[in-house]
Amino acid sequence: MKDVFKKPDSFYEFFTRSAGVDKEATHYCPGCGHGNLHKLIAEAIDDLDIADRTVFVSPVGCSVFGYYYFHVGNVQSAHGRAPAVATGIKRALPHSIVISYQGDGDLAAIGANEILQAANRGESITVIFVNNAIYGMTGGQMAPTTLIDMKTTTTPYGRHAENEGYPLRISELLATLQAPVYIERCTLEDSKSIMKTRKAIRRALELQIANKGFSLIEVLSPCPTGWKLDPIDSREWITKNMLNVFPPAVYKDRADAPSRPTPPTPVYDGDEVLKIIGIKESDAAHVAKLPADFPTHKLVLAGFGGQGILLLGQLLAKSSMREGKFVSWLPSYGPEMRGGTANCHVVVSRERIGSPFVTNPTLLVAMNQPSLEKFADSVEPGGLVIYDSSFVKDVKLPAHVKAVPVPFSEIANDLGNAKVANVVAAGTIIGLTGITGADSFKSLLGSLRKELLDANLKALAAGLAEARHFGAMSNQPSVKATVS
Repeated sequence: MKDVFKKPDSFYEFFTRSAGVDKEATHYCPGCGHGNLHKLIAEAIDDLDIADRTVFVSPVGCSVFGYYYFHVGNVQSAHGRAPAVATGIKRALPHSIVISYQGDGDLAAIGANEILQAANRGESITVIFVNNAIYGMTGGQMAPTTLIDMKTTTTPYGRHAENEGYPLRISELLATLQAPVYIERCTLEDSKSIMKTRKAIRRALELQIANKGFSLIEVLSPCPTGWKLDPIDSREWITKNMLNVFPPAVYKDRADAPSRPTPPTPVYDGDEVLKIIGIKESDAAHVAKLPADFPTHKLVLAGFGGQGILLLGQLLAKSSMREGKFVSWLPSYGPEMRGGTANCHVVVSRERIGSPFVTNPTLLVAMNQPSLEKFADSVEPGGLVIYDSSFVKDVKLPAHVKAVPVPFSEIANDLGNAKVANVVAAGTIIGLTGITGADSFKSLLGSLRKELLDANLKALAAGLAEARHFGAMSNQPSVKATVS
């Protein structure tokens, strides 16, 4: 039987890159337009058979986690810089199909010059511009597209032209340039308009496949949370309030323009690239110096902001790097902070690291209850969960992981300074995993605040003692490190 309703192949079946527990739902609010828009783009990628050469560029904004969902090439760019990143990708890989997916705050404020210059150069990329007249991700501040008299958290009495200026009409503005080949504004207010948006996205991608040049599809999209409306009313709000300011239309169509000449794909000499970036030693020579049985450690470290979680990850990575291992450290900011955790990913390996993102950690360190609940299910079978039993009281863990409760914060308090709980945790991590040498880590403590050096040394020793204690209790052979 033909599968009529199914997820596009250009979506991941499960969103395993998401740090949340639910790997099937998106992080978007109910009624948000991003879900509809993602689906339209994924269907077009499928139907045009371009998934293997599509690169999705997502900058800061509600769609910053586009790489959770799209099973294509993904690049995350700095705020407002997606057009510049897309330009670089397209020029380096002329055969690629590059989609820059941007919100109104990102594109029309901090990135206004970026989009203007990319459009004026006629870069052969497709820009999807999501206009919901507000900064959605950061709490509903005024955006360049905010309507006159519209109340936001930064215009509580409404936007006034004499004070904040008028809403920026990006499609009309870019259509005055000579280079763009296709610019259209669409909406997601109802089923009929969604189908028009679907058609516009396909047309823009087809023009990129034909290498015609720059295209932009602006989409008026509902933001129920930012607008403080329910999903149905938010779609009606588009009809009543946005269409007269941002009328849907094709603002530029030069589909008959000649295709741009395709430059030859650059050919790179890998050894020459390594020399340019300063790597003089081959991988083989480098790896030969490391223990042959050293495993790849994939860590997620999580806790409250202020517990020194990010510093803990930095110190473990830096100590390992000084021993000649390959390392990565990836802090997590943005919407995840709303869940009550700060976290970072650390990878330490004897081989080059393909991605700093850790989907299934071999070790989870949870310094508070929300962190344990958020990440415990993602730990790979046989992995280790170390948690601060000072704060974590309700422990529900998968049967396939090993649990190590250590009262890091209570130990730090007993040592006279609650700030060194993260170093107690470091001692336990080092003692149980051998990820780095205790002496290597110890040598870094002198670079921290001098007044905390004595407390940090005691904390490291206390953490190592906890590891030895746990090793003795569970007959763990992996207790490798000692402090002299």
